[in-house]
Amino acid sequence: QVQLVESGGGLVQSGGSLRLSCAASRSIVRINAMGWYRQDPGKGRDLVAIISSDGNTNYADSLKGRSTISGDYAMNTVSLKMNSLRLEETAIYYCYIGTDGRVFWGQGTQVTVSS
Repeated sequence: QVQLVESGGGLVQSGGSLRLSCAASRSIVRINAMGWYRQDPGKGRDLVAIISSDGNTNYADSLKGRSTISGDYAMNTVSLKMNSLRLEETAIYYCYIGTDGRVFWGQGTQVTVSS
């Protein structure tokens, strides 16, 4: 069974930067998109950034210009660099890999932005 292993979460001060990384435990074929979502307690999971197999990227409006997503489709890894982090971006961040028929999620990594 494929697992997505995330790393890089933690505590960061407001205005600081953080890099999240995710790697699949086994090879995944026919990936069409990789990315990151985040979830606040009691709320749904929202898109943070996604990169498709053709290299197109999409970011949440609040993160445009402050974040960069990169993906290696051969190695099944995806990373997200976030800059100028804000208090309201405290959440659990989930790695995502989607194929034609399946969706894989990481276990989530906590990001806490402090004042």
